[in-house]
Amino acid sequence: MTPAPSPSDAPPPLISVIVLNYNGARWLERCLTSLRAQTIFDRTEIILADNVSNDGSEQLGKRLVESWPGCAFRQHTENLGYDEGNNRAAETARGQFLLFLNNDTWLEPRCLEQLLAEVQRTGASAAAPLVLNWEDDSFQSLGAFGFDLFGLASTRAFAAETREVLMPEGCAYLIQRKLFEELGRFDPEFFMYSDELDLSWRVWIAGHKAVAVPSAKLHHRGAAQVNPAGGGAAVEFRTSDTKRFYANRNGLLVLLKNARLLLLVLVPLQLGLLLLEAVAALALVRRWGFVRRAYWDAVADCWRLRRHILAERRRIRRFRRRGDLWMLRFLRWRFNRWDELQRVRQFGVPKVTPR
Repeated sequence: MTPAPSPSDAPPPLISVIVLNYNGARWLERCLTSLRAQTIFDRTEIILADNVSNDGSEQLGKRLVESWPGCAFRQHTENLGYDEGNNRAAETARGQFLLFLNNDTWLEPRCLEQLLAEVQRTGASAAAPLVLNWEDDSFQSLGAFGFDLFGLASTRAFAAETREVLMPEGCAYLIQRKLFEELGRFDPEFFMYSDELDLSWRVWIAGHKAVAVPSAKLHHRGAAQVNPAGGGAAVEFRTSDTKRFYANRNGLLVLLKNARLLLLVLVPLQLGLLLLEAVAALALVRRWGFVRRAYWDAVADCWRLRRHILAERRRIRRFRRRGDLWMLRFLRWRFNRWDELQRVRQFGVPKVTPR
């Protein structure tokens, strides 16, 4: 009788799904059980990493995944943020592909199978599924088709067929594991927000491509931490000093790191946009502390990170295969803030949490 292979002898999984959890008690069980129900679960590795949750979700997740084959739980000793938290979890991944999955998502049973089939058919190196809203099949996103005149991710629209996108949606970001390492992984300095745009920009300028796959379907709550009211459907428009700080700062960092020469002209345009927003925010929110943190500190922190930016530009130069003229194909006229304006129309002026 031939002995059963030991775990170390077993073939590596096709895909490693990394779920980074932070206080996801409301969402995590459905996310994980939808992974367990995938048609290719037998070729899937699940790594649940926890950023020091305090709502009991870490124990719930650990109990689930440690009873499943090929799955593991990893407890971080501090809140590392989205980027370093995912980087650390990816260190032990063995799959050919990595899928970075938000905890406030659930996947339809054939999602991973169809996503990987289209990636292999098209020769793409990064991808994401069609993102639907948590409670129903209404459209949420298919990634960003390009960037606007300010260098911000733009044009999230539906498409019936698999298509190239500048940026796969970050709530379910698939990338070849080898390429993820070659590109330098997520930038830990980002902490959270705009990290998927930064990584996607590097995917494209390194000579690879990214696609969105509408036949693969995933449901996403979105903004579950900063805008929790309403359960499965948001009922208000809420943000925070910290969220706007990271979003504003990291939008600038994407350009400062990845633009070669021509597209650096978008940096002063983005600064001008932030100035106008800061004036409008002061008039609407009437709190200088928010404007200082979300806008002034965001710009000032880019200066603090100048050595990091220069080091990243040198590192990126070594694998760059495409320049700014090539990247202009992703320029779109739709304003990045269009979706936020639609939320203002629906919910009114955003409520701002001072933290």
